[in-house]
Amino acid sequence: MDKKKLVLLVAASIVAVGTAFMARSLLTGSSAPAAQAVGAPVDVVPVGPKVLVAQRALPPGTIITPESLGFQPWPTELVKDAYFIEGEADMSKLIGTVVRFAITAGEPVTQGTLVAPGDRGFLAAALTPGMRAVTVPVNITSGVAGFVFPGDRVDMMLTQNEVKGSDGLRVSETILRNLRVLATDQTTTQVVVDGHMQPQKSTTVTLEVTPRIAEKIAVARNLGTLDLSLRPLADNSTDLERAIASGKVKVPDNATPEEEERLLRQASTGPSDGRTSFVTGGDVSRFQSAKLPVAAPKTVNISRKGNVVVETIGGPKAGTASPVGNGMIVSGTQVTETGGALGASFP
Repeated sequence: MDKKKLVLLVAASIVAVGTAFMARSLLTGSSAPAAQAVGAPVDVVPVGPKVLVAQRALPPGTIITPESLGFQPWPTELVKDAYFIEGEADMSKLIGTVVRFAITAGEPVTQGTLVAPGDRGFLAAALTPGMRAVTVPVNITSGVAGFVFPGDRVDMMLTQNEVKGSDGLRVSETILRNLRVLATDQTTTQVVVDGHMQPQKSTTVTLEVTPRIAEKIAVARNLGTLDLSLRPLADNSTDLERAIASGKVKVPDNATPEEEERLLRQASTGPSDGRTSFVTGGDVSRFQSAKLPVAAPKTVNISRKGNVVVETIGGPKAGTASPVGNGMIVSGTQVTETGGALGASFP
């Protein structure tokens, strides 16, 4: 073989071997795992026992229900002696208690924030600031067969078997709406058996009202009989929409979400003594009166410089006058005009 060709062959072999070696090195390097950075160790906060917290915002006067509270894990170093600890606190004894001080959502409940029935100041704690508590008598029918429980909301109807001054007119009207029930008899809790609330026959119901409504109820008790009608929960949102549409509720433009929630809650839960609805006996039976009878016409004597005329007040002939003899008294009222002024004398 020619020496020149042999040198070229050896050189080509060396180049081929070098190229193969370099390609293998590149492929091996690309498949090598990347180095993982080791981060600093994270401190794990030890989780302590479960404590009782509010599931939602609980303003003063809120009656505690099973849905109001719940247990939640809490850091050991933040647990206080006043907290209710799962396994140590009896949750059933807290149902029916009343919030004395405001509790925010997620805040642990302390023993000093709840007032139990029978404790001093329990009913006063259950009242919303500015409100009053009044008690009305009920029976099995006027009390909705015992299905009115503390925390419910009711309307109040007044029934007058015979309106004074009328000829047998009977009427029933809804005089108050959206009244909060504080207690039935002397109980502010609900009787629960196997997870179901049991109706109770009550003789009295205590309601939360404004001072003016308290006065109206005191008068209504002497006018006739009182009945309660139970309101559905959905009515609260309807009343709220009505209050907003009428302008009764005005939320400032710069109000915070907490302020808006407070204003809307007050509007939806407050009692109302506005315009009443009513039904008369004539709306139920054609043989009963449907309205007040027309008052009988009355006449008076009017003397104008010695000339006496008779003036009819009320009745179909109201406004008519007829001359009569001087000094004649047709009805029990004598009206005399002297010097342009009218004077009246009543026997």
